[in-house]
Amino acid sequence: MDYSAALDISSSGKHFDNAKVSIDPEGIKSPAGFIDYADIIRFIANNFRVYIYLQGNTTITVSMLGHSYQGFCEELAKCYNARSLESLFIEEECIMDCAGEFQIPATSVAPAEQGRGRIALYPDSVCIMPESSQAVRIPLCFAANINLDGYILSITMRTGEVYRFGKMGYDTKPFAERCMKCAGDTVKRRKSLISQITVDLPYTMKGLFRTADEEKYWSAAFGKTGCAVELYTGENTATYLYRFSDMQLFCYRLEEAMEAVGSHRELIYIDDEKLRQNPVYRMAVHRSEAVRFLRSCVAGRIIHTESHDEKLSEFLSNN
Repeated sequence: MDYSAALDISSSGKHFDNAKVSIDPEGIKSPAGFIDYADIIRFIANNFRVYIYLQGNTTITVSMLGHSYQGFCEELAKCYNARSLESLFIEEECIMDCAGEFQIPATSVAPAEQGRGRIALYPDSVCIMPESSQAVRIPLCFAANINLDGYILSITMRTGEVYRFGKMGYDTKPFAERCMKCAGDTVKRRKSLISQITVDLPYTMKGLFRTADEEKYWSAAFGKTGCAVELYTGENTATYLYRFSDMQLFCYRLEEAMEAVGSHRELIYIDDEKLRQNPVYRMAVHRSEAVRFLRSCVAGRIIHTESHDEKLSEFLSNN
C-alpha cells in the first residue's frame, strides 16, 4: 500500500515532503531509495513518528502520516515479520500465534532484547518476532529444559541461552502445554531417525537437518582441531572443512547450524560476496548464532574426485 509522508534521512540530512512511501513484501520504496528489510536493525513507532534504524548508523524518520499512521505501523510490522519468517526457513504449519512479552539473550551481533511481539509455535520450534532484526527460531530438539513459572515460559538451551516469553493472556497455559508436547515429540522422532542413519569411518557423528525431512542428513569426521562434514542430500557433493578450538562447542553449533539452514544448505559454504547478493540469506545468517559460528570456522572444501579420500585423510591428520 502507498502512503504520503515526510521523510528525514539522518546520514545525508535530506528531507522529503509529501513523499510517496510504499511497503512491499521485500522492503520499503521511497524517494530516498529502496530500503531492504535485510538492512533494517529495528523500527520504533512513537508520537506519530516511525523511526527506522538501518545498518551503517542511518535513521529514517517517517512522519506526517496523518490518519494513516496506525495502518502504516501495522503493515510495516506485518511485512517485516513475514520476511523474517521467510529467512528462518519455516515450512511447517503454525500451531499457535499469540502476542506476548519476550526476553531474548544477547548474541555476537546484538544485545539482549525484551519487549512485546508475536510469538508462534510450530511442530519443531518456537519463533519470537520482535520489531527488530533479532527474530529468532528456537529449535525444540536442542532445548535442555522448558518451564512455566506463572505467566512466563522459559526455554533453556543446552548451550545455556535462556529464552523467556509469556503474558499471552488465556493462551499462556495452552501454549506452554503444546510447546512441551512438541518438544517431546520432536526429540523422540529425531532420536529415532538419527539412529537409523549408517555412516562409515572416518565419519563418527551424524545428524539431520530439519526433523521433518528424514531423507536428508549429514555426517562429520574429526581430527584434533579439524572437522570434515559430508552432506547426504542427493545433490552434487563435496566435503566441507572446518577448524575449531573447543570440540564440544563446535559439535553443538554444528548440529544447530545444520538444523537452522534446513533445505538451504548452501548457507554454510557460500562466500560473503554471494551472501550479500541474497537479502533473505543475509537475514538468515544475522538471525542464527550457530550459522555465523560455523561460517567463521570454514577451512575450505574437498571436491569428490579420485584424490578425495587422500585429501580428507591429510586434512584430518594435520588438524
